[in-house]
Amino acid sequence: MQHVGKQSQKEALSLDSCKNQKKLMNFHESEHKYRQIFEHSVDGLILWDYEHRIIDLNLAAEKIIGIKKDRLIGNLLYEPHTILEDGKQKILQHIEQVLEYGQFCSTMTFKDEEGKNRYFECSSTFDVWGGINFTVLKDITDKVGIEEQLRKSDTLNVIGELAAGIAHEIRNPMTALKGFIQLLESCIIKEHPMYYQVITSELARMDSIINEFLILAKPHATKFQEKDFNQIIRETVDLLSAQAVLHNVQFVTDYDSEIPLVFCEPNQLKKVFINVIKNAIEVMPLGGKITVTTKKQDNGQIQISIQDEGSGIPKEMIKKLGEPFYTTKDQGTGLGLMVSYRIINEHQGKIRIDSEEGKGTTFYIELPLDLKSKIDRD
Repeated sequence: MQHVGKQSQKEALSLDSCKNQKKLMNFHESEHKYRQIFEHSVDGLILWDYEHRIIDLNLAAEKIIGIKKDRLIGNLLYEPHTILEDGKQKILQHIEQVLEYGQFCSTMTFKDEEGKNRYFECSSTFDVWGGINFTVLKDITDKVGIEEQLRKSDTLNVIGELAAGIAHEIRNPMTALKGFIQLLESCIIKEHPMYYQVITSELARMDSIINEFLILAKPHATKFQEKDFNQIIRETVDLLSAQAVLHNVQFVTDYDSEIPLVFCEPNQLKKVFINVIKNAIEVMPLGGKITVTTKKQDNGQIQISIQDEGSGIPKEMIKKLGEPFYTTKDQGTGLGLMVSYRIINEHQGKIRIDSEEGKGTTFYIELPLDLKSKIDRD
């Protein structure tokens, strides 16, 4: 009987041992699965403690931050990767909200290696287990860009409706004024030549503004055709050469001979290039160089860059360019750039502006090479 009891006891111990081993195997298997999920998540995942120090992070978070994992672990959340001057303060505010409410989500802005803003949605949870806090980083830069484009598009539509009414209301009395000025031309020129010159030049300026309003209200019918892109740029530069000489400005050009024929509306594109180059001339009152470059890119786009040597544009002002009535010039209306953005948008292209105060500004205009096929599909 004693022998049977011992045997049963051994069997029970063996069974418990098997169960424990199975539990241990299940634990390691679960840990491996969660580690795989953690490491291969498309969002950045960060584990951090009560002292705000990084315990662990996945590959996506490492890529977002731009610093190797082994250099980040053990460091404070806001020390190794703060790029903006107020980045640390923003992160500390986020942490305070997490500690107060248990969960918190905020949007933060950082700059990448090229100096471009990147936007991240940071969602954090306090004490997910054993004193460890959890943060999810989502790159929403593309989403912010799309929302900005939609906002500008909505603004354009509203301004277009207003512009139609305003332009027509102003054009009627303008026509009468111009007619009477022409009738009185001989008398006014003899007695008050300076007054006549001021009146006619201001009327011309008003007429130009009205035309820009009308373009916003109802763009002219576009006739797309295949054209030599470099030739469009050459003709634009030649057209503005006389004005450049008067302002002691020299053109430096570099045209990519590999650019094929481009499906576009040449007159509309000329309007864009004239507007940007004229702006470049006007921001250099003491003269300088304007560098115009065309390039065929590997991503199926062509790019024209127009670079000046002016005083540059503050970063907070760049994102507002193209909005109605926003301008950096004393006598400007902001409508020229607004029209330019609309034209490039109709060509399914993009305008990007880089500027450094004291060194100048570069306008990058990108257009797709396969626009014809896109329009045919639509």
